[in-house]
Amino acid sequence: MTLARALAVLVCAAPWVSPPIAAQTAQLDSTNRYIASEMQRQQIPGLSVAILRGDRILLARGYGFANLELRVPASDSTIYQSGSVGKQFTAAAVGMLAQQGRLTIEDRITKWFPEGKGVWDSIRVRHLLTHTSGIPEYTDSLIDLRKDYTEDELVSLATAQPLDFPPGDTWSYSNTGYAVLGALIRRVTGRFYGDVLQQLIFAPLGMQTRVISEADITFNRAAGYRLVEQQIKNQEWVSPSLNTTADGALYFTVNDLAKWAVALNHRRLPDARALDAAWTPVRLNDGGTVPYGNGWDLSEQRGHRRIGHPGAWQGFETAIHRYPEFDLSVIVLANLNGATPSAIAQGIAGILEPALQPPQLLETPLRGATPPVPIPALLQRVAAGDEAGMVTPGLQRFQRPAARQELGRVLQQVDSWKALGCEPVVKQRIRWLGADATRICYARGAGKAGRTVVTVYYGDDWRATYFDYESY
Repeated sequence: MTLARALAVLVCAAPWVSPPIAAQTAQLDSTNRYIASEMQRQQIPGLSVAILRGDRILLARGYGFANLELRVPASDSTIYQSGSVGKQFTAAAVGMLAQQGRLTIEDRITKWFPEGKGVWDSIRVRHLLTHTSGIPEYTDSLIDLRKDYTEDELVSLATAQPLDFPPGDTWSYSNTGYAVLGALIRRVTGRFYGDVLQQLIFAPLGMQTRVISEADITFNRAAGYRLVEQQIKNQEWVSPSLNTTADGALYFTVNDLAKWAVALNHRRLPDARALDAAWTPVRLNDGGTVPYGNGWDLSEQRGHRRIGHPGAWQGFETAIHRYPEFDLSVIVLANLNGATPSAIAQGIAGILEPALQPPQLLETPLRGATPPVPIPALLQRVAAGDEAGMVTPGLQRFQRPAARQELGRVLQQVDSWKALGCEPVVKQRIRWLGADATRICYARGAGKAGRTVVTVYYGDDWRATYFDYESY
């Protein structure tokens, strides 16, 4: 069965759309065409989307197939694996336990992990929540994805490794840190973290969300896929225990995440104080801030605040984005490894609110001053460790060797670049790594391995204060 033939049928449950308004109907028609185009371009078998304006669902539907072999259409009830979107629930549970007085985010984690003494002495709970602990990434080489591990075995593997950096010195994404948070929840409560999430969050909100179990009969469960030489294949097998860790091993639907979005709107679960902490950029030891909170990415889109997170795991890619200024939430779940639901969510937001049109979809470059050094040349200098004078001191300190190497690999896959121009920062103050950004510039790269969009933040002196890049 070819993917083109599969995608010839864009099927869904009846969409849940607000009362017919001409402009809104046109926007949703444009959204449907955009999603269909992206699914075909990226060869995504199935995808589900929910869009909320405040508490009101504008759209909740599926496209394509949840299961290609059985020709089961995707819908708003299709169950996907969460990937790292699940981290926000782990973080919320920790925040709620703190509200109950069971722990504090300033606690040293050796209080519960005495086996970590000597290595983890300086790590606090907040370091795990914000990826600033220095604990090495276990998915790199520490574990065999086809072997079962107990929580205690994973903790022992982690404590046996030296830290990558002193806690709080810098930021480095760590699935290990969130797996340790799951173990922490058990040691604090005496219960499996999934059961704690069920009691504190999922059951009160009426969500079907739960920890993955491939043994259980799970109705509406999607199959996960990957592309191998442009052919759709089933996801690779992972041991059952590694599908239960707190770094992102949940089943959920777009309807579940819509309920979560409404709860966040009302700051019910967790409460306002915990959410304020979760949505505050982490402050490093040198005083600079990074756009990440407790399980949430705190970036921006075209100068407007965006709170969200992507996820990727075992043949699934997921994303949730919230735009507080526009009272807008966009949720996209896909069943293909390497799909870009985060970029699709950004594109949908740009259809509904033109001010949010993401840079990768700009048809013509923005007008305005351009950086003295083109973005590709700047990135090459950063990858080579030769960016002195071109970036702020905070950004230069932030560039760890592993980050430079990863950037170099990304640049090697880009064959051509297009400058997309710059725009001034006007809607909100953007201050990363100890320096204010007054301009945001964009570039788009293309190569055989895919497409990349780069966003660079500059101060008045044209020194880069921060940059990020993602596939689309």
